Amino acid sequence: MMNGTEGDRDRPGDEDRPGDEDRPGDEDRPGDDHVDRLRRQWAVELPDLDTEPMAILGRAFRLSNLVRPSIEATFADFGLDRGEFDVIATLRRSGPPYRLTPTEMYSALMISSGGLTHRLDRLEKAGLIRREKSPSDGRSVLVALSEAGAALAEKAFRTDMASEASFLQALDGKEREALAALLRKLIAGIENEQARGEDENAG
Repeated sequence: MMNGTEGDRDRPGDEDRPGDEDRPGDEDRPGDDHVDRLRRQWAVELPDLDTEPMAILGRAFRLSNLVRPSIEATFADFGLDRGEFDVIATLRRSGPPYRLTPTEMYSALMISSGGLTHRLDRLEKAGLIRREKSPSDGRSVLVALSEAGAALAEKAFRTDMASEASFLQALDGKEREALAALLRKLIAGIENEQARGEDENAG
């Protein structure tokens, strides 16, 4: 029976493996971040593998994880979750009369019609949106933002933008513009590539 002592010592190669405190790549270097440390560790374990994608996409993923709790907490202060805010924000930024069809909404939000229905049910119960018959087609339904919903969407968004701005203090104005431009270029390239793939599959 293995008990984590003698049996473990008998595994081939274990005697040559350094302890965690001695592992190459674990040391901190001035200016390094979490992703740098991960890349150095992988460079030791898989020296033939190029981990450059981690330098960009890994940091984007980490950035999202770092700011998400604060963003969600902001919306929670207004009695909303992220998905519910997205719905009333989509209606608010659409402009007067702040009404959209369900199809327009789940296309803009990139969610399923079922997922949208659950959000609309909760928001309608809270008095933030209402469902109305389309004046041009009585069989169709429009989702309209109530006055309370419009006011809440604006207040929550203003608070969120002030909170998110605090995360950008490490960058000056030119750095922010440059980073935004590079991210825009990267996202456009990925979206265009995915669109071409979908067209090829459809053909």
